[in-house]
Amino acid sequence: MKRILVIARLTWKSAFRYRLFWIMAVLLLTAVVGLPLALQADGTAQGLAQIVLTYTLGSITALLAFFTLWLACGTLARDVEECQMQMVSVKPIARWQVWLGKWAGILGLNALLLALSGAAVYGVLMWRAGRLPPNEQQLLRKEVLVARASAKPPVKNLQKDIQRALVARLRGIDSSKLTPEDKTTIASQVVSSVIATNEEVAPMETKEWKLDLGQAGLRARGLPMQLRVKFHSSNPREDAVYDSLWLIGPPNSTRHQLVQEDLPGDSFQEFDVPSEMISDDGSLTVSYLNRNPLPVLFSMDDGLEVLYHENSFGVNFCRGLGVILCWLGFLAAIGLAAASFLSFPVAAFASLGILAMAFFSGTIKSVVENGTITGWDSATAGYGHSVVDTVMVPLFSGALKVINLATTFSPVDFLSSGRSITWGDLGLAFAQIIVVLGGVFALFGIIFFTRRELAATQSQS
Repeated sequence: MKRILVIARLTWKSAFRYRLFWIMAVLLLTAVVGLPLALQADGTAQGLAQIVLTYTLGSITALLAFFTLWLACGTLARDVEECQMQMVSVKPIARWQVWLGKWAGILGLNALLLALSGAAVYGVLMWRAGRLPPNEQQLLRKEVLVARASAKPPVKNLQKDIQRALVARLRGIDSSKLTPEDKTTIASQVVSSVIATNEEVAPMETKEWKLDLGQAGLRARGLPMQLRVKFHSSNPREDAVYDSLWLIGPPNSTRHQLVQEDLPGDSFQEFDVPSEMISDDGSLTVSYLNRNPLPVLFSMDDGLEVLYHENSFGVNFCRGLGVILCWLGFLAAIGLAAASFLSFPVAAFASLGILAMAFFSGTIKSVVENGTITGWDSATAGYGHSVVDTVMVPLFSGALKVINLATTFSPVDFLSSGRSITWGDLGLAFAQIIVVLGGVFALFGIIFFTRRELAATQSQS
């Protein structure tokens, strides 16, 4: 460990000697202070969160990502090309220790820069929040400057209902006369019908959900709690508002409260509900009475969700920065792995190419879902296909799995919406991003660097 720390300290000295650290500090300060000043908010809590948290933290993450890859590629590749690594290799230190020492040094620099810029963002946010109107300040502290955990009702297993409905649908039909396309169509119709039946609330009918908040729900008693709902209706009017009556608490008990809200459809809406109605076992019962002339549908995936207090915004903000630091540690492993066997320009190009793939993950996802890199063909009313798809689609599929594993959590989106990033989320991010993904790149990088002929590099230069 002492040898690894020595290499880490030398990496720090190199970053300071070439003024790379100070240049990054100035760029980050410009992003933190200059961006909120250049982009004026609309005076609302959502506008302030969008500018100070979403835009500013996004810019900081992008700047540090390029800094990490550039430094990771340069600190190892240039040491080899300038023959400094040849002098280190004759000393009693293993090459894997050199590799890990440089990774630790880069991670430490990122931690320092991220802490400084994060403190500046927090200070700017608190300063700007104090300049909002009182009602917007209250909304900001209720929906943004908080760490809200969420609980959803368990998704009902509909396999038995679907099977019974499918048997009833096929009763009296000679299945031997049905084509495979007919069977697929009937099965799809039955599945849609069963799902709609479980999601629909007819006029003057009641739907009940029971959510398990656990011990965290008991600790949230007496603190602000919101119900986040989204329902659909067949009403063609986009500006229609629906009379919603909610019963919070056990329906067959005197310990419950009624909440009446007029809500629009087809969009997420939040409103306060009493957290005192959480039962002693940590569960919360929510019932809805449809007092409208049309049925409404609550999706089983995102129709209803309870948001309750989990921790303070400051703690949540630090945990969000921790997830970003995990991303930067993974990028450092990518850059060092590329520099372990490539020259500096090639390693930087390859690493930045991998980063660009993460930025265009939406396009990659579209290619994987469509099964081709070819666009829509209007002549055939479908997507075209080529021989290249046999190589590119599996490649994009693997890249998408890696990207999804690294971006399971979106700390910027969570922070700007007041969602809680728990310690479990941070631990899982560390395990997936640093240990699994970073470990794979570190293993390959160390193997290539250990087997690399340094003398051959010197003779080529």
